Order: sequence, then structure tokens, then C-alpha cells
Amino acid sequence: MAIVATADLDAKADLAYGVAKAWFGRRIGLGSGTRLTYPENPGRPAQPVLMPASRMPRRSKGGAKGRAALLHALAHIELNAVDLTWDMIARSAGTRLPSSYFDNWVQVGLEEAKHFKLLANRLRSMDSFYGALPAHAGLWEAAQSTGQDLKARLAIIPLVLEARGLDVTPSTVASLSQSGDEESADILRTIYHDEKKHVAFGAKWFRYLCDRDQVRPEPTFQELVRKHFKGAIKPPTNDRARAEAGLTPGFYKPLMPLSGH
Repeated sequence: MAIVATADLDAKADLAYGVAKAWFGRRIGLGSGTRLTYPENPGRPAQPVLMPASRMPRRSKGGAKGRAALLHALAHIELNAVDLTWDMIARSAGTRLPSSYFDNWVQVGLEEAKHFKLLANRLRSMDSFYGALPAHAGLWEAAQSTGQDLKARLAIIPLVLEARGLDVTPSTVASLSQSGDEESADILRTIYHDEKKHVAFGAKWFRYLCDRDQVRPEPTFQELVRKHFKGAIKPPTNDRARAEAGLTPGFYKPLMPLSGH
């Protein structure tokens, strides 16, 4: 849990890289008999200031300032994804699961760290930095809500939050390209490519757990989302990308407003 607990964000990303390299080099394993403690909150530096969603200032739009604000918001999402993924890996360690489950999620944890570093470095090149603006305080709530239920964690993190990235990223890439910021657009193309894979891992392992527990995947997903997700799954959805990742409309369409069907 050192990755989650570390407040130095460069060190956090480097730890994720190092642990992933050691895992895929088969130099470390899950361990046995070790009782893990889970941080109530992830390690964070003094900046950015974290605020409830209701108090977040309206984000600048347009121009270099608007692009920096967008990338700052995305960096914050990716940082939380780092912590949520490694927290899930640690919490899964005591569960009987195939080794390929851990291979998949260690890869995700590595890629989330890569995404954060790409965005943080891009902000620096734009004479800004991660922490320059306030950030949403509520993203970690998903960890506290789903910490004891692996199916719920898979439902909320990859199959709701990351799936939303598949919906909105293509238009954001197009907007950045139109403004001439191809460097930022390329970073988002990388994130989009990886996120499709992350959603696919989520769909695969959510179905696996449902099969193991002899429950139907679609109604189980809907029940867990209603219980743990604050908000709605809003249109428009990128149905093609979601389906390519194994998240078919029968999972999420019943959760959408009637106008979104």
C-alpha cells in the first residue's frame, strides 16, 4: 500500500513503475499471511486544494489557460485512478483469483501512473503544474464505498468511471487538435487507447466474479451502480467503444435517463 500512501507524486508514480516491473519480472508475489492496512485517504501533497464538487470554481475554457485547466482536471482523475487501482490490487490479494487477474490490474496500475506523468509533464511544459488549481475532493469516495466488495469496485471504477472516458475523450481530442495543441491531443489518444483496455479488463473480471457467484452480470451491475455511484450515467455514450471493450448496452442503458435511450 506504499503506492497509495505516498504523498510525493513523482515518487508515487516511480513506485508504481517499480512494483509493476518487479511483478512482471516475477521478482515479487502476493505474499501470504500478511495483514494489510488500507489508508483511509491516499497520500497527497499540500496542493492542489481539494474541494467538494459544489464549491469547485468554474473551469476556464478556451485558449492556453483553458487547455491547462482541462489537463489539470484530467491529471487529477488519473492520479486518483493510480490510487484506486493499486488499492484494489492490494484488497484483492486475499481473494482466490487467477494470476492473470493480477497481471491485468498491475498493467492498469502501471498505465494509470504513465497517464498521470504524461499530463503532469505536459502541464509543466505549459508553464503550469499539477496543484496549480483546486481539484474535486470526491473521487476517492468510490474507494471507501466499494472497498469491501470487489464486484462493486469493478462496477464503479472501470465500468462507470473509465467507460465515461470512452464517451468524452474523442471529442476532447478533436477540440485540442482543432486548437493546434497536438501534443496534448496525442496524450489523450494514448489514454483513450489504454482506457478501452481497462474497461475490457473490468468487463472480463466482473463477468468472471458473477459467474463464480452464480449471479447474472447485468442486473448485478445495475444494483451495484445504484447503490454505490452518486450521479447518473448520462448520454451521449460511445456505444461502439464500450461494446468493443465488452461493456454492452444491456449493462448501462437501464441506468440512463429515459431521454438518453
